[in-house]
Amino acid sequence: MMKQILFAGVIGLFLSLVGTPLLIKLLARKGYGQYIRDDGPREHHSKRGTPTMGGIAFILATVAAYFLAKAITAYLEDPDVDTAPTFSGLLVLGLMVGMGLVGFLDDYIKIVKRRSLGLRAKAKMAGQLIVGVAFAVLSLQFADNRGNTPASTKLSFITDFGWSIGPVLFVVWALFMILAMSNGVNLTDGLDGLATGASVLVFGAYTFIGVWQFQESCANAQTLTNPNACYEVRDPLDLAVVASALMGACLGFLWWNTSPAKIFMGDTGSLALGGVLAGLAICSRTELLLAILGGLFVLITMSVVIQVGSFRLTGKRVFRMAPLQHHFELKGWSEVLVVVRFWIIQGICVIVGLGLFYAGWAAHK
Repeated sequence: MMKQILFAGVIGLFLSLVGTPLLIKLLARKGYGQYIRDDGPREHHSKRGTPTMGGIAFILATVAAYFLAKAITAYLEDPDVDTAPTFSGLLVLGLMVGMGLVGFLDDYIKIVKRRSLGLRAKAKMAGQLIVGVAFAVLSLQFADNRGNTPASTKLSFITDFGWSIGPVLFVVWALFMILAMSNGVNLTDGLDGLATGASVLVFGAYTFIGVWQFQESCANAQTLTNPNACYEVRDPLDLAVVASALMGACLGFLWWNTSPAKIFMGDTGSLALGGVLAGLAICSRTELLLAILGGLFVLITMSVVIQVGSFRLTGKRVFRMAPLQHHFELKGWSEVLVVVRFWIIQGICVIVGLGLFYAGWAAHK
């Protein structure tokens, strides 16, 4: 069971660690550098021209790590491990790739046009909606022999709860999650390594959640010590494999993305990471828990909402600059100090989220 997860993480780390500098050279040769806003912190102007679209590296590394991990475990012929790709795993990976493609188009237009705005807002939203709707609709298909589909039409926190909201409202809810997390990661990706490091922590949490759900699956209710607290998740182990591949790939990318960054993930990476986080939450039945596990992304998004709302209502700004990380930069914090402290905040969010996840299981003992 653990072999696939270990292989996926190690392969993802290696491919990203080795592949990212190759991508840096390719992007630098083509002159695909980052455009820096003139109204941002003055210290950021030195970053102008740094290669962007780095999300390509960890997207490709993740997909390759997922399939290579399965190929290797199949070659080892372990009878206790199912090496076939699952619909849940493929859908989550497809969501990541689809959102990454939308981000890639946005980044490419920014570079070619030499401006800070890429795709027009309507075109960018249309691309995200197409990818999100496709994921949401397909995730309600492909039931297993227990009748479980990759996603559920019930809302979830640590498991499903309440009544079904129906397929139409589910699609709306899934779209909201995908768009919210994509924009949250995109807003967080303003300092070297900030969004990448925060994402690594959340993917680590989802690796643990997938393993735990697999061990406590309702499919094994007869052998569980606590059958009342089992999980009806279609493919929890495969979701852990995807999360582990993502964690390794993002760690490898972080080596080159940390301050001073040699490459930026761009919208290619931030939209992909936000989408895959939402996909993991939806398929693992931890939708509302994601707001805690990804608490830093929520906090930074809310800082923008508060800033815009306050300015429109009162004409005054709450923060010196939004998103929140730039407020602290303008207060005199160094970029590295902001990043490390925000990583600590994200780590606390993950600890609290995993604590709630375990407490929900323990409460049924």
